[in-house]
Amino acid sequence: MGRLRRLNAVAATAFVVGGALFAVGAGIAQFGSGDALRCASVYFAGGLFFNTGGYVSLLQVINAPVHTEGRLVTPRWRWWTYEPMRVDWLSAFVLFAGTLVFAVNLVDSFLRGLSVQQINRLIWVPDVIGCVLFLVSGHLGFAEICHRGRPCARPRSLGWWIVAVNQLGSVLFMVSALTAFTRPATGSLVNADIANWGTLTGALCFSVAGVLQLRERP
Repeated sequence: MGRLRRLNAVAATAFVVGGALFAVGAGIAQFGSGDALRCASVYFAGGLFFNTGGYVSLLQVINAPVHTEGRLVTPRWRWWTYEPMRVDWLSAFVLFAGTLVFAVNLVDSFLRGLSVQQINRLIWVPDVIGCVLFLVSGHLGFAEICHRGRPCARPRSLGWWIVAVNQLGSVLFMVSALTAFTRPATGSLVNADIANWGTLTGALCFSVAGVLQLRERP
């Protein structure tokens, strides 16, 4: 169990730092210089921490003890497995996939001289897909905790709060993504203020969920 606690600490810390960096990036865009390269650099650093948190979360699920003949058995260490029939594995895998799609969006943000169509295709579309994957992961997380296909309220459960706060962050990220669409006619965002505030508040939700996760004892 010590190994799982260390993995949990790494994943939680990665989400705390990643969320904080995303919030800083959004703050620079909204209140600071608004320099595109600086924002992209801060977001990219935050994305690396999100990638780390996503993969380590998947490692937690892969290497968690399993019930075998009425007792818990710790499997040998594995870096990867394919278990799509397990809701917990599927939730963690979709989350990790979402962080990888966000990485495409973040790398493409460094490109300059793009047309409006290229901006929407290379930056906006991966952003929306990543948000959808985060929302799906959260829904699966609720299904794992609630043992049914729809969310439930379990305010006494720390695990429930972690999923709920993360899901709120995912909703705010989606709001941000939708309002970050670049209008072809004007070349401006649908609403830059909402896009920045959605990213900032959503990122803070992931940081808060990471802090809560640090208190969890796998």
